[in-house]
Amino acid sequence: MVGTASGASGRARIVRLGVAATGRLGADVLEGLAADHEVSFLLTRPDRPRGRGLRVAAPPAKAVAERLDVPVLQPERLGPELQLDADVVVIAAYGALIPNDLLERALWLNVHPSLLPRWRGAAPVERAIMAGDRVTGVTIHQTVAELDAGPIAAQQAFAIEPEDDAGVVYRRSAAVAVELLALVLPEPAFVLQPEEGVTYAHKITAADRQLDLDGPATETLDRVRALSPHVGARAELHGRRVLVWKARLEDGRVVPVEVQPEGRRRMSYEEFARGVR
Repeated sequence: MVGTASGASGRARIVRLGVAATGRLGADVLEGLAADHEVSFLLTRPDRPRGRGLRVAAPPAKAVAERLDVPVLQPERLGPELQLDADVVVIAAYGALIPNDLLERALWLNVHPSLLPRWRGAAPVERAIMAGDRVTGVTIHQTVAELDAGPIAAQQAFAIEPEDDAGVVYRRSAAVAVELLALVLPEPAFVLQPEEGVTYAHKITAADRQLDLDGPATETLDRVRALSPHVGARAELHGRRVLVWKARLEDGRVVPVEVQPEGRRRMSYEEFARGVR
């Protein structure tokens, strides 16, 4: 683990703490932080239509904040008019860039679920699993204008186990992040990121989701794991389009375990196959 080593800068002990989070990772980090800190506010994205019915729903982080009685801010855009009552803002899966004028008003600490500088960008967990990485981790770094390039306050590695999907890795990342923040928040200090080893975790595209069940078995299984349980890998089975949520290797081939036919619920592959017959 890289601890709160002396480096580019340090800050006084925190008085006011805010959290900027939207997705599941951010919700878990917020919950962990709120157990030991007074959180002044949650900054999150506006409610959006979600799911097959496109019903307007709150982001996961907002649901946690409301349960914990943390005040919620949901601006459509971030601009200089936004007033944030915080000395430090922890960012975890917020989903939007923070403009420079806001970065200058407080110390913004980003929770990034990779070992920076590897996998900067939007989908670090998914890209790590797709690439066959067997080790990943969490980095706490200062937010700067360049994407995920700020100096590091703390970093800790952990293994990606063969059965882990992205959901497991994200949950483990949240727990590690809360532990690291407990070390960092009392007196943040930073070291610059290495210039070598930079890679980028680009957003998941439709092409990334397409599954070739006859392709290289390990790569195919890693793709299923990387896209579960939140995105889903697309395939055609018995002439029907499905999402493959879980799979296993059997005699060197990928065998679906849990699938979701188009317009239907998730089910075991055996149940799906019986329905086809």
